[in-house]
Amino acid sequence: MTTRRPLLMAAMLPLIAGSARGTDIGAERSLVKEVTVAASLDDTWAAWTTREGITSFFAPDARVDARPGGAFEVYFDPGAQPGLRGADGMQFMALQPRQMLSFTWNAPPHLAQARQQRTLVILRFDALGERSTRVRLLHVGWGSGGEWDASHAYFDRAWGAVLGNLKKRFDSGPVDWKPWLEQLDKARSQRPS
Repeated sequence: MTTRRPLLMAAMLPLIAGSARGTDIGAERSLVKEVTVAASLDDTWAAWTTREGITSFFAPDARVDARPGGAFEVYFDPGAQPGLRGADGMQFMALQPRQMLSFTWNAPPHLAQARQQRTLVILRFDALGERSTRVRLLHVGWGSGGEWDASHAYFDRAWGAVLGNLKKRFDSGPVDWKPWLEQLDKARSQRPS
């Protein structure tokens, strides 16, 4: 047993050295966000797994089919052409009711090269009391350089805003998307044909 330990340590040395250089899986670039909302676990879960829930805090329209392989399409600009409305074509990867869900995600339309690929978002839900739930978000699967860096920076800001809207939704009610939609319609009408 004692003779195997030095051999095992010698075999692990390259892994340990790689870890120090940041080349192991622990060095995977990720975004981590967290919020505690004044809502039951059931209500918080429903906010993420139903169209009504998504449109109450995340975006003005959505297509949500909460099952593995089901749609998780979040439309920030429902009037845009298909493929440019927001999270077009995204889907749930896994669901563990009232505990965890994951879905694919894409970059915003203005980052066309990064948008062609997918990242992964994982949400974990923890009941902290009858009317208090913590939501933890992990966003992984990033490339590096160019539009990947721009997309990572974009979502570092965006996920904080989304979770902030989730909190507001339970503190003061659903988001009123009417001003947002009017602004989008106005911008569309002012574009040259």
